[in-house]
Amino acid sequence: MTTKKDKQDLEFNANEDAMRLKWVEVKRKLEKIQLGGGQARIDKEHAKGKMTARERVNALIDPKSSFFEIGSFAGFGMYEEHGGCPCGGVVAGIGKVSGRQCVIVANDATVKAGAWFPITGKKNLRAQEIAIENRLPIIYLVDSAGVFLPMQDEIFPDKEHFGRMFRNNAVMSAMGIVQVSAIMGSCVAGGAYLPIMSDEALIVDKTGSIFLAGPYLVKAAIGENVDKETLGGATTQCEISGVTDYKMPDDATCLKTIRGIFDKMGASTKAGFDRKEPEAPVRPAEDIYGIYPEGGIKPYDVRDLLKCIVDKSEIQEYKEGYGKTIVCAYARIDGWAVGIVANQRKVVKSKKGEMQFGGVIYSDSADKAARFIMNCNQKKIPLVFLQDVTGFMVGSRSEHGGIIKDGAKLVSAVSNSVVPKITIVMGNSYGAGNYAMCGKAYDPRFIFAWPTAKIAVMGGSQAAKTLLQIKVSSLKKKGEKIDPETEKKLLSDITKKYEEQTTAYYAASRIWIDEIIDPKRTREYISMSIRAANHAPIEKPFHPGIIQT
Repeated sequence: MTTKKDKQDLEFNANEDAMRLKWVEVKRKLEKIQLGGGQARIDKEHAKGKMTARERVNALIDPKSSFFEIGSFAGFGMYEEHGGCPCGGVVAGIGKVSGRQCVIVANDATVKAGAWFPITGKKNLRAQEIAIENRLPIIYLVDSAGVFLPMQDEIFPDKEHFGRMFRNNAVMSAMGIVQVSAIMGSCVAGGAYLPIMSDEALIVDKTGSIFLAGPYLVKAAIGENVDKETLGGATTQCEISGVTDYKMPDDATCLKTIRGIFDKMGASTKAGFDRKEPEAPVRPAEDIYGIYPEGGIKPYDVRDLLKCIVDKSEIQEYKEGYGKTIVCAYARIDGWAVGIVANQRKVVKSKKGEMQFGGVIYSDSADKAARFIMNCNQKKIPLVFLQDVTGFMVGSRSEHGGIIKDGAKLVSAVSNSVVPKITIVMGNSYGAGNYAMCGKAYDPRFIFAWPTAKIAVMGGSQAAKTLLQIKVSSLKKKGEKIDPETEKKLLSDITKKYEEQTTAYYAASRIWIDEIIDPKRTREYISMSIRAANHAPIEKPFHPGIIQT
């Protein structure tokens, strides 16, 4: 006889297997991405006496410390007609250098000589945004041929394009954010402004060069014949022009010198978020694999997941008996005090005894979460959002109850929050639920996703059926007859395309999320994010704006 416990154990094991397979798939893709332009290109860089971007980052950060990469999947599946752009052609993330948390950006010269694709610009700007929002020093390891000319119209002139980098250089300098650049390869045209607008610039002899126009363009423009080294090599820029500050014999010495610069920096003012001695969760982090349901369909209690993430597996729940489809709770994560806003996927009863669908935001849930967010802002407690949301409740009862008003209240509280917001997309992230639970449009300091994440305006089956109706109607207007077999194929094609666009990979390739993470490392990523945010004091008071009650 199969007992209830046996069924639970079987379900746990099935969930665990499914999540492990998901993460293995992520790791397999990452292994390929981390080769950049491929082994042949890596060998070519080594033959020049150069390290690769990843080797430079690993040599720069403190020994035995972690590098939290951002945007690994940038450009994934994009630009195939141009040979692809693995990792967006640039390695970026947060690491410790001489004990100091820094943003690090390293051009990958194995990918089209480090040329900038549109996604490269977006990723670089995201790295600068992280530095600005969290007042983190930033290190640029420059090795780039400049803008990828076949796509110059998509990377050069607009507000969020290539030139915004140099504007940000100036803004960060005025804010007192330390910027150090190392020219470790090519640095040409407008890109030359980035290292020279930094506080200090290093250049590696014989491999590093910096100039507004290279030898070929100089010849074409003014007829002068000049070689690369004479025009803008290390000797020229350190000893003649004075453009750069340090002439380095090789990559290793250059990186060691950067570590020396950071070793002597003064301390910055902190935000003062509360932290105590960390205590491990009682429930193992790996249990997340078994708790989260395969396919993200079945209900589960989000409190079980929280027990794998928070210190001592303890939460102090706010309004526990009210608005039950969102769990709001105070807790500590790696010692940091946090306010948690998490979608509850369990089917629950409302205060009136009515059944409520899990993962759906009801009026009472929105009302509770909005008030909780205000409280966290009042007490200067960082917010952690755990998303698994299918949207807001619809129907006449919800509309008559003012669901739009209560949803607006929550969106307003999230929008105007001044404490750091960290978002983890665990599963579904659909429609206005994405907004209310602090999606990318609502300025989370960091937003990470599990491999199970799905981000879209609505669920796949509903969207596909809606799109099918539109398609069939359009074809019929053109006089075409649609038989059941054709309609079935259309639905299959639409569903496949839509499902591909909802995956974590699709979101990560476009930097809608910062990184796809291993679920069991969720606690580690949240702690890193708050540590980064703690460098930026809160400078403005919280005001939620006009909220209808």
